[in-house]
Amino acid sequence: MTYCLSIMTHEGMVMASDSRTNAGFDDLNVARKMHTFVQPEERVFVILCSGSLSLSQSVMNLLRASFDAGEGLAQANSMYEAAREVGQAIRQVSDLDRAALERDSYNFNVHLLLGGQVRGEEPRSFLIYPQGNPLSSTEDSPFLQLGEYKYGRPILDRGIVYNSTSLKSAAKYALLSFDATMRSNVTVGPPIEILLYRKDSFQLDCYRRLMASDRELETIHGLWERYLRNAVEDLPDLAFRPHPAYDKQPVLL
Repeated sequence: MTYCLSIMTHEGMVMASDSRTNAGFDDLNVARKMHTFVQPEERVFVILCSGSLSLSQSVMNLLRASFDAGEGLAQANSMYEAAREVGQAIRQVSDLDRAALERDSYNFNVHLLLGGQVRGEEPRSFLIYPQGNPLSSTEDSPFLQLGEYKYGRPILDRGIVYNSTSLKSAAKYALLSFDATMRSNVTVGPPIEILLYRKDSFQLDCYRRLMASDRELETIHGLWERYLRNAVEDLPDLAFRPHPAYDKQPVLL
């Protein structure tokens, strides 16, 4: 399984992904799911991948080849155009592989998160579906998720506010979202890749790859669990009454 996350704030964006791939609970492997494309001072793209590893690798190979040739993402005039370029690469792979996969009862399963900035416009992020169509994040819905997202969503719903959440705070929310997901689902696991992009910088200079034994990750996990328990203890106690069925029981003389 997979968990990938993008968070947009007024200061920029956070992109994060786990690195676990599996073909069952007894076949766990590690693969990078974060890919970057940079033209200094002009454009920066970060793509996170979910679904079939072979399909996402095929899509990324097409995008990389065209970018290195000065085409595709290298020529996109906006983030929307970039999202459409990614969608077109997905459709190319679909034309090549979908029929053979479905003939053997495999789904064409590849979802991507694209985040970044093209000079002249604000940073944006998109979720791109297997059909190649993109869905944009908004100020009202500033985060997008892929894969095993249900465990990590509540903390984001409660905490992320586009206009007030700082980039550093968004990074903490991202790690807490991953912490909750890994605690409840063993198919999501480290290393966790997390990247902070500050608006108008056109640089990817804030990156970490966090292993399971990373001291800072362990500290955040331990403190968060302690703070949660303390918060629950500090909540007011509920008032209880006898159950209605108890009131109707006959009185024995």
